Amino acid sequence: MAKNFLSGLFGKKKPAEDAAAEQPSAPEDMPEAIAPAPEIIEPALDDEAAPPTPPAEPTETKSPGWLSRLTQGLSKSSSKLTDGVAGIFNKRKLDQETLDELEELLITADLGVAAAERITDSLAQDKFDKEITDAEVRETLADEIAATLEPLEKPLRVEAANKPHVILMIGVNGSGKTTTIGKLAQKFKNDGLTVMLAAGDTFRAAAIEQLSVWGERTGAPVIAREVGADAAGLAFDAVKEAKAAGVDVLFIDTAGRLQNKSALMDELAKIVRVLKKLDASAPHDVILVLDATVGQNAISQAAAFSDISGVTGLVMTKLDGTARGGVLVALGDKFALPIHFIGVGESVDDLQTFHAESFARALAGAVD
Repeated sequence: MAKNFLSGLFGKKKPAEDAAAEQPSAPEDMPEAIAPAPEIIEPALDDEAAPPTPPAEPTETKSPGWLSRLTQGLSKSSSKLTDGVAGIFNKRKLDQETLDELEELLITADLGVAAAERITDSLAQDKFDKEITDAEVRETLADEIAATLEPLEKPLRVEAANKPHVILMIGVNGSGKTTTIGKLAQKFKNDGLTVMLAAGDTFRAAAIEQLSVWGERTGAPVIAREVGADAAGLAFDAVKEAKAAGVDVLFIDTAGRLQNKSALMDELAKIVRVLKKLDASAPHDVILVLDATVGQNAISQAAAFSDISGVTGLVMTKLDGTARGGVLVALGDKFALPIHFIGVGESVDDLQTFHAESFARALAGAVD
């Protein structure tokens, strides 16, 4: 069924630029009649199309293998900090000049002004006018980063009372949002939960196809419609389907949108309102996926999405591809949003539950 649906779905593609230019219509908050009915793409049952689910693994593993991947993944961000610190401190006394240089380094490494001030103040309190090494500075840096982020270390929990537990995934195009949905679906399936996916990015054929592929990989049914369909209506139908099937977790993908596009952000707010028509507590989680490579632009994204959709938690992706991983500290300072997962690679295992101390020590180059 998936193959026939997709061939019909993608047979008449519009040019990408035309699709991007179109603004979605503004359907009513509570669709009276949804037509056509959403297509449910059931996962294939043959072994070749749908490989067996891997053995269950702990969701919050912090094995040596993961710590090694974390350190390697953060190497670009860590090198920017550690090389800079080594250039400033080489058995020098800590004076105002070195403190100013360190503060500038931390700000340019995207940790933010507040974190930079805390770290330099901490060093000045204990070590001012004393000889200090770069290793001591890295230890202080790791301690301060961990202290900022530990209160935000919060695994993503599925409440058994919610059938389904609805997770709305939001973020701009290119942040890794759809891929993150697929990886989380696999993790939940490994934990013994049933999962359904809803292809709510109805503005891009590629996004619908990508989520359908993840449905095949994870053995999760996918609720999808033709390109250009009403996203709010699809979300409404997906919750009804998931309730009827007794599914544990429903992931709803949404169109990637820039935070400065008001019409598209309004559409996202409407999806939230429509979900509440079926379940006043839904969505139970609104997870913003942020791309670490955008640096400080992640701050404005988090601000805009929080205002529109009530973000409940963060996932930071692509930490392995940038020297700007320090922005997670700035996000923690400004928004204090729970950090559920971080990604340091392409595989499912490279998306792991956030652990503040491990992250802080890897970022600061203070790994034993």
